[in-house]
Amino acid sequence: MASTPYPRAARTVTANTAKQRMLRQLVCSDAPEQALRYYGFQRIAGVDEVGRGALFGPVVAAAVILPEYMDELAGAGLKDSKQLTREERESLDLQIRGMAIAICVAEVDAETIDRVNIYQATRIAMLQAVCGLLVEPDHLLIDAMRLDHPCKQTKLIYGDSLSLSIAAASVVAKVHRDALMRELDEVHPGYGLASHKGYGTPEHRRALAEMGPCALHRRSFAPVRGVDPDAVMEEVVSAELLFDEADLEGAEWA
Repeated sequence: MASTPYPRAARTVTANTAKQRMLRQLVCSDAPEQALRYYGFQRIAGVDEVGRGALFGPVVAAAVILPEYMDELAGAGLKDSKQLTREERESLDLQIRGMAIAICVAEVDAETIDRVNIYQATRIAMLQAVCGLLVEPDHLLIDAMRLDHPCKQTKLIYGDSLSLSIAAASVVAKVHRDALMRELDEVHPGYGLASHKGYGTPEHRRALAEMGPCALHRRSFAPVRGVDPDAVMEEVVSAELLFDEADLEGAEWA
């Protein structure tokens, strides 16, 4: 007897759910760092950002240089900060800061984001974090970006789920920004910043509709612009999110 297929609705998952399932299957390890050490690189900085999709506040980037042996962090469950609880992130943040060779965190504010667009603001924050390291790196491992920096670089897609150095930067940046959002919740009450950290949740959107944006909202983002008609709209997604010169080198076109 042929089996009855499940109803279509029961088999359908959202793209975001499918992506999160895929990311949870990736193994975060020091394999990218060890591959670079094989070629002689020693001071490898992982670089990542948080807050890129938020409607409020700065985008935050961190750069972290870890020692060669990271078994302690791997054993503690270090991975992409979005897959960790607050307690896990804060515990890992302390461990990372206790063993890192160098750490730097940088912020780029909402006004700059509105002026240059979120993609460029993210690159600025990452570059500032790298340049602020007290130990000069000899290679950068960056989550899905390249920077205008003379240091050798590797752009690693889903890097915060694959590289312990990038995951460390992700955790440090996330802990820093979340703490900042809890502080700003007291300065700008009513939006629920302490809970949603400035992202476009239904709670945040309702507060925006009722109260309007404050000085730290990103007015170039459509949900904020929608309740602030005088805001100047900037492109949130630039063409550079799709292509850059290095990606086009050697491409074959039909």
